[in-house]
Amino acid sequence: HHEQALEMANLIAGKSVSSDVAVLADEIRAAQGPEIAVMQGLLAEWGTKADPHAGHGGGDADSGHGMMTKEDLSALAAATGPAFEQMWLTMMIAHHEGALDMVEMINDSTNSEVKTLAANIVQSQSAEIEAMKALLK
Repeated sequence: HHEQALEMANLIAGKSVSSDVAVLADEIRAAQGPEIAVMQGLLAEWGTKADPHAGHGGGDADSGHGMMTKEDLSALAAATGPAFEQMWLTMMIAHHEGALDMVEMINDSTNSEVKTLAANIVQSQSAEIEAMKALLK
C-alpha cells in the first residue's frame, strides 16, 4: 500500500504542478519511505516474507483500501496540468483513507513498534488528507 503511494508521489516528477502539490508529494515520500523500511524490518525480524497483496485481496482490480488499479495509475500518468493535480489529489485522498482503514486492523497489537508505526500513519496521513481536501477546494 505504501509502495503504491510512493509510485503515485513519484508521478509528480516532470509534471507542471503547483508548489503545494509538489511539497505534499515530497512529504509523502519522506514519511512513507521510512515507514516501509520499518515494516520490512519487522517482517524480517519475525521471519515473515512480504506479501504485496496482503490486505488487498490480490489481483489487478481495485480491491479496496484505496488501492488504484493499473488503469487508474496509467490514466493518472497520462494526465497533465490541472486535470493531473485534481486526479492526483482525489486518488491520494482515497489511498490515504484506505491506509487509515488498514491501520484499524492493527489497533489491538501489543508490539510497541507496530503501535508507534500505526500512530505515525494516522497522524501524518490524516493531516495530509486535510491538506489535500483544502487544495481541491
